[in-house]
Amino acid sequence: MKHLEKLIRQIASRINTILLKHGFDADLHIRKCIPLDKLNKFYAFYGITSFHPPGFYFRHSNLAGSYFLGKCSVENSILYKSDIRGDELKAKGDIFHHQGSDIVMYDDEVIRIKGSFLIKTLVHNFSHNPDNLEEFLILSTVSMHYANIHGSPVEGSFLGPFSTIDLTSLHNCVVGAYAYLQAGEVSNKLIKPGQIRVSNGDMFDFSYRFSSKALDNYISSEPGKRPRGIFIDFIENRKKDFQNLFDVVYLKTSDKIPDSASVNRYAVIKGETHIGENVLVAQRAYLENAWLGKGANAQENCYIINSRLAGSNVTAHGAKIIHARLGNKVFVGFNSFLQGRADYPLTVGKETIIMPHTIIDLQEPLNIPPGHLVWGLIKKQKDLKKHSISLVELSMINGELTRGLMHFKGSGSAFVNAFQDRIEHILAANGAYFDGRKNKGHAQMERNISFNIIQPYPRGPLEGLYPTIAIHS
Repeated sequence: MKHLEKLIRQIASRINTILLKHGFDADLHIRKCIPLDKLNKFYAFYGITSFHPPGFYFRHSNLAGSYFLGKCSVENSILYKSDIRGDELKAKGDIFHHQGSDIVMYDDEVIRIKGSFLIKTLVHNFSHNPDNLEEFLILSTVSMHYANIHGSPVEGSFLGPFSTIDLTSLHNCVVGAYAYLQAGEVSNKLIKPGQIRVSNGDMFDFSYRFSSKALDNYISSEPGKRPRGIFIDFIENRKKDFQNLFDVVYLKTSDKIPDSASVNRYAVIKGETHIGENVLVAQRAYLENAWLGKGANAQENCYIINSRLAGSNVTAHGAKIIHARLGNKVFVGFNSFLQGRADYPLTVGKETIIMPHTIIDLQEPLNIPPGHLVWGLIKKQKDLKKHSISLVELSMINGELTRGLMHFKGSGSAFVNAFQDRIEHILAANGAYFDGRKNKGHAQMERNISFNIIQPYPRGPLEGLYPTIAIHS
């Protein structure tokens, strides 16, 4: 345990040096987040499929709960119950399209994590940075509970709980709790809690920020204290449902899952749940009395409870859907919290886009019309006036629009098209359009993942750390 404690101090010291100008003390955040007395009781695992040749290297790292589906190098890192997805790594010879140019990969892409502390964080490698396509780097980085690092190389930064960095190269920044950032490249910034921003240069800029008073009820993070709030309570109340998955080595697969769909071995399926054709249920997803139509997906750390998804739905990483009915091709963004109730149901019309980090916490029934963009905090039907706009109306904007606390400038049609194109990419990549022969995606290719378990040193000075392991195809 002494070596593990030393590793934690080293990571905190490195981060503090980098983020000194922000007045940030990583040690205050880390100390309350790692259950040192339990780390030697967990195990780590990595997934193997014929579509993702293994290439892993672990060195003196605590890897509790992590899984890898592709090449990943890890050195002196703590990845406590994090999910590292390498299923979209580029291979040598692949062509990367960027702003009209075709770039040939001169080597296989590798996820490289060095001296980092990630806790319950999802890392998805879909990289976009043309400057370094062969390496997806996370270096000396601290991340908190249920943050998402999606296609975003991150260097020397701190990510607060339930924050998301999406298709953004981040350098030496502090990102507050429940902030969402998709802005290309950001350096030396302090992103405030609850700040939502989607920006693409001069083409468009969408921004919204939750009031600190409203956000504090859902997620609050203070130095020296564990994160708290409705989001944490929601997950903690269902933690035991996952325990059996990690305690049992072999679980029988349900015979009700279609051949074209896949349910991850580490997903919770409860109650009367229906899995349609071409459905993908990812790692650590939670389904209870859920109905998923053809081509729908539930990504990592999603919760879908007492809800019906018509089909071709995208439920992005960390999103939660409770007591809701979603029409066809509804997108629910990262870490969104859609809580209808048995007596106050939520209905969302087809082809509606729920922005990442949206909170719908109903006090009365709510009906969202088809083809709308929705954001912010919504509790009643009247709240939609300041927190939604039809996609048709938004597409006509070429200038500026302010609605409530949301401000948009630029081309509305470019914003809408970008979102819709991304939704189509996600559906295609996940195998939603598989016809029995063509258009295979993750739902079909991940049906036969096998997981291998590795365990840490149970006692002695290396207690809680893992032996150095190199795995190659």
